[in-house]
Amino acid sequence: MHPALQGLITIVLGVGGCLAYFFLANQVLDKFIFPPRPDDRGRNINRANLVRPWLFLLPAILALGLYLAYPVIETLRLSVTDRSLGGAFVGLANYQQMMGEPKFWEAMRNNMLWLIVVPAASTAFGLLAAQLTDRIAWGNIAKSLIFMPMAISFVGASVIFKLIYDARPADQAQIGVLNAIWMKFDGGIGSFLFLKILPAIMLIGFALVVGYAAWVVLRPILSRGSRSAWWLRLLQIGLSGLGVYLAVLALINVFRVLGAEFEYGQPQTWLTLPFWNNFFLMVVLIWIQTGFAMVILSAALRGIPEETIEAAIVDGANPFQVFFSIKVPQLMSTIVVVWTTITLTVLKVFDIVFAMTNGQWQTQVLANYMFDKLFRANDWGVGSASAIVIMLLVTPILVWNVVNARKEMK
Repeated sequence: MHPALQGLITIVLGVGGCLAYFFLANQVLDKFIFPPRPDDRGRNINRANLVRPWLFLLPAILALGLYLAYPVIETLRLSVTDRSLGGAFVGLANYQQMMGEPKFWEAMRNNMLWLIVVPAASTAFGLLAAQLTDRIAWGNIAKSLIFMPMAISFVGASVIFKLIYDARPADQAQIGVLNAIWMKFDGGIGSFLFLKILPAIMLIGFALVVGYAAWVVLRPILSRGSRSAWWLRLLQIGLSGLGVYLAVLALINVFRVLGAEFEYGQPQTWLTLPFWNNFFLMVVLIWIQTGFAMVILSAALRGIPEETIEAAIVDGANPFQVFFSIKVPQLMSTIVVVWTTITLTVLKVFDIVFAMTNGQWQTQVLANYMFDKLFRANDWGVGSASAIVIMLLVTPILVWNVVNARKEMK
């Protein structure tokens, strides 16, 4: 049978099945379960109206149970059993084995690095693009171009960037854009400015931004005026400590960059450079997610009351003050939603790493580690344990998003 005909038959059967279920469910409910008898007509109609929504929700509830709840329960069961022993219960042995593997901690470290860089960069670039494209005549065209990567699959984007990072022998033409540029550097003043001074300035800027963010988070506790719950204060201290650690790490790398010796005239295999190759992979996801952030934040920018902006201009505020002191505070709830949504995507990142490095050269992430254990090592216990870890990392963000959405609806 032709695939197009199969698709058409599937659509007809699916839509027809929904219509048949809707019609028959109403008939059974109104004529057999709660028939409108003369003696209790009103009560039966009310009972039918109470049951009817749940009757129509039943297929969705069953589908969620089959495709969402059951996999979670089964994954949890597999994480505490050993398939090689016939499914025998082994308790936390799989988790202990996972914790003892360097590749797991490499994946955890890389996932944390992705969580720090990708949501922040995507949101920042998206906000910048939203602000700038609203000020130019061809802004809609620019928005379309920036949003276009969202239509490309992660694997497709990975192939594009793998070509950008491609390396050929030095005596051949470089088809990789990055190596074509790299081969232009010869160790002169231009190389010093672009490969040492510019990265050093960027690292110092990153250290300042992260350090300031850590201070903003910690300041309410130091002022002794915080009435937050103990767990929230503990979280603030942890986030501040992480910020300080990242700032110190960035400053240390400033000296490493300034003292580095580069192999000029030799093409670089960028995806095999430990630590830095993670950033080359992150660029792919940032490129994709910036369009998403831009669209959401652009709509939020248009919702800002013009009166607040006009009042700030009348009071003498310059464009930077208007943006950072007037617009950004009013956009904060939207920025947080965009940030957390991208964070969920980062925690599940798999395609990019799988297609570009397959977790080699210290680029392993949790989802690819889980895939390796499940389908390469055939170790369902450790693979399921890593899946539970991913679920535990994702769940708090999902709950937080739902709680905030319900608050905004009230």
